[in-house]
Amino acid sequence: MRAQTGKISFQGAPGAYSHQACREAFPELEGLACNSFEGAIAAVNEGRADLAMLPIENSTYGRIADIHHLLPDSGLSIVGEHFVRVHANLLVLPGTRLEEVKTAMSQAPLLGQVRGFLRAHGIAARPGPDTAGSAAAVAAAGDRSVAALASELAGEIHGLEVLARHIEDQQNNTTRFLVMSPEARPAAVEGALTTFVFRVRNLPAALYKALGGFATNGVNMTKLESYMVGGQFTATQFYADIEGHPDEPRVARALEELRYFTTELHILGVYPRSGFRDAQPAPVLEAEGA
Repeated sequence: MRAQTGKISFQGAPGAYSHQACREAFPELEGLACNSFEGAIAAVNEGRADLAMLPIENSTYGRIADIHHLLPDSGLSIVGEHFVRVHANLLVLPGTRLEEVKTAMSQAPLLGQVRGFLRAHGIAARPGPDTAGSAAAVAAAGDRSVAALASELAGEIHGLEVLARHIEDQQNNTTRFLVMSPEARPAAVEGALTTFVFRVRNLPAALYKALGGFATNGVNMTKLESYMVGGQFTATQFYADIEGHPDEPRVARALEELRYFTTELHILGVYPRSGFRDAQPAPVLEAEGA
């Protein structure tokens, strides 16, 4: 039984959105900032943190680079998921007025999400290292004409004021995180998600046949992505999320059929689905020509 550290690792500087995810999901744990995703994983494997919080995908930009390659060999299991609404906030030195701000600093993706606000107020965009790093730079520089675009947590950590909240152009930008643990945790059958990676056999229509078991057994696949492995165009690995628990007969049958058509199958985790999923509005379908 390994000793508990009371820490959860994440990639980025203190105040990053990954740090916010840690605070929201595990307020009792101390965030451990790491320079890379590999570093966040290593912190858990080396016993310096109990859990890792890793971003897997964003509703605007899609999957997070490198994560899919790291998960299968991480030595960790997925034990939960957490969703963070990415709000952009204009952070300034205390007492700064909006008309004083001439430049806003942040990472490029976030700058692209606040074009409307910056244009309306005549504020120039300046690429920064990342969101939390930009907040730290603004605090250190002491220049009232420069603001940072980051989370409110970053402002709290670096002593900055929130001059304008939630100024992003899109109001639904969300990042999904996976909670990683050195040991798998039992998950209730009801409301479980199962995540796995697999490679199909080199047979005609192998992927179609491999996935057929999920359709015939009524198992909903919420995510399926492919990516190359080993730098080879012919070596393709698939990442999938399904609704259901391997102990359910229908899921067990679907996975057994999948195994028949695959050369590798690795279950990365069985964990409870986030309530965030149920809170999302159903998509509105419009008739053609409406």
